[in-house]
Amino acid sequence: MQASTAPYAGATGAITSSAGFFARCERALGWAVEIPAAVLVLAEIFVLLAGVIARYAFHAPLVWGDELASILFLWLSMLGAVVALRRGEHMRMTALLARCAPGTRAWLDTVAIAASLAFLLVVLPHAFEYASEEAIVTTPALEISNAWRAAALPIGFGLMAVFALLRLLRVGSARQTVGALATVAVIIGLFMLAQPLLAGLGKINLIIFFVGVVAANVFLGVPIAFSFALATFGYLALTTHTPMMVLVGRMDEGMSHLILLAVPMFIFLGLLIEMTGMARAMIGFLASLLGHVRGGLSYVLIGAMYLVSGISGSKVADMAAVAPALFPEMKQRGARPGNLAALLSCTGAQTETIPPSIVLITIGSVTGVSIAALFTGGLLPGVALGLTLAVIVWRRSRDEDLSQVRRTPGREILRLMAVALPALLLPFFIRAAVVEGVATATEVSTLGIAYSVLAGLLLYRRFDWQRLPRMLIDTAALAGAIIFIVGAATGMAWGLTQSGFSRDLADVMARLPGGAIGFLLVSIVAFTILGSVLEGIPAIVLFGPLLFPIARAVGVNEVHYAMVVILSMGVGLFAPPFGVGYYGACAISKVNPDEAMPYMWGYLGALVAGVLLVAFIPWISTGFL
Repeated sequence: MQASTAPYAGATGAITSSAGFFARCERALGWAVEIPAAVLVLAEIFVLLAGVIARYAFHAPLVWGDELASILFLWLSMLGAVVALRRGEHMRMTALLARCAPGTRAWLDTVAIAASLAFLLVVLPHAFEYASEEAIVTTPALEISNAWRAAALPIGFGLMAVFALLRLLRVGSARQTVGALATVAVIIGLFMLAQPLLAGLGKINLIIFFVGVVAANVFLGVPIAFSFALATFGYLALTTHTPMMVLVGRMDEGMSHLILLAVPMFIFLGLLIEMTGMARAMIGFLASLLGHVRGGLSYVLIGAMYLVSGISGSKVADMAAVAPALFPEMKQRGARPGNLAALLSCTGAQTETIPPSIVLITIGSVTGVSIAALFTGGLLPGVALGLTLAVIVWRRSRDEDLSQVRRTPGREILRLMAVALPALLLPFFIRAAVVEGVATATEVSTLGIAYSVLAGLLLYRRFDWQRLPRMLIDTAALAGAIIFIVGAATGMAWGLTQSGFSRDLADVMARLPGGAIGFLLVSIVAFTILGSVLEGIPAIVLFGPLLFPIARAVGVNEVHYAMVVILSMGVGLFAPPFGVGYYGACAISKVNPDEAMPYMWGYLGALVAGVLLVAFIPWISTGFL
């Protein structure tokens, strides 16, 4: 608290005491939400695993299993979103904020919280209305009121509003808080006063709300989910006669796809393979094979990211599992920290299509493309981009000094392979089970969790029980942030569809010169930009349902198009100056982003070449379908 905001010392003490009181309230309420969220993650694992065992071991499927899992999943998603809001972990763009002066950045952070709070307050009564409407619906298997499931929405929105308010009171000064609330209130008031004018603008409102409002919110640091939700609510409330309860219903629909239940399961699985030492065992084996050649550990980095990528649901988590095991040795060999951070960032983009990627699961959920086909098609594109990156590694490591490096003896390689074998089998087990139709993506994630727990306890003898509660809470928070974005983007996509935008977009894309090639090139540019600004999942949920039918119409295979889109978004996500993934890689590498920037361009050029290769050679994506 700055002294200038307080007229006298006693007031400063009172404000500090007040902030401490709000912090204690937030902490107590936080535990009251985090514990149920962690319990829900465990409950989902046991329900899904019980369903798999009952069907395959006893040939007696649990008819109520999917229904119970669906009810628990909506509660998990909403409580997870609450935890993410409390911890400030909802996805948002901070590249511009980082360039602001500290005082300006603090004020904009306060405005972002106030904007999120505004949406929560205006949507809350409609969420209660939606839950009351659902009370008359009876679930078919459990035969209980659907209000037990739908109540998660108003309770989740209400808890998020409480935490947003507590955070405002705790983080911002009195002047910042009042100023932020007043700013948001004035902007909302101006839009309401302009309603008669907006009503006559027709489709220009799409630009005002879905370009202007979304862009302003995203660039000012408002979480992406709330940016989408604010724009959609404003568009529907001020320019249409749509009941706002419908928006809540569309968000519910977006968050309730059962295939999305794989998201928290794979997130938890990723945390498990890091905690049990499985990831480190894989890296150690790869390093023994290639560590003695020039650039060998860089090749190991590319290969290790290929193996562990996609399991955790978070590229930052993947990079955090790989980098600490390799970077110390690479630095001893003379590698420049900036080059390491740049390569780490670009391997994040390279491995976006590696199954069981959360982005692949999301695409399957919102577009109806076969998950098994996506899992099969995602393997070779990652290899193609890995090879283009390897070319740059080879060029940059030709002068590497290996005089102090010894070749690993064959006996030691065999020992490391034996240690790593259980870990190496896990990714192939997961992919094979889904592709061969043995289990769904959701079911196989629980099997992977059981496998990892047993491997950690019995084989690697590493299982930190004390870390388990925090891992469950982290899983709930990240899953909640992802699923809440899916819900908000689903509502926004529905609003765009109802406006006729999808038909107009289809007409424009169908008239592009160059046919399928022209469509693919425009898609690469568009999704690179979207990936840089919105990250992958929001862009997919928003534009996937609109563009995949167009891809079919111009003769582009859906799986091929999915790979091109995902890789393009990956390039944007991990490219400076806006890509969030780039700054995550620099943070993990403990390197200033400016230091890594000069090394990025060669790797980014390789990635772009790889994306074009995948786009122009469909066989890379569809050859094994």
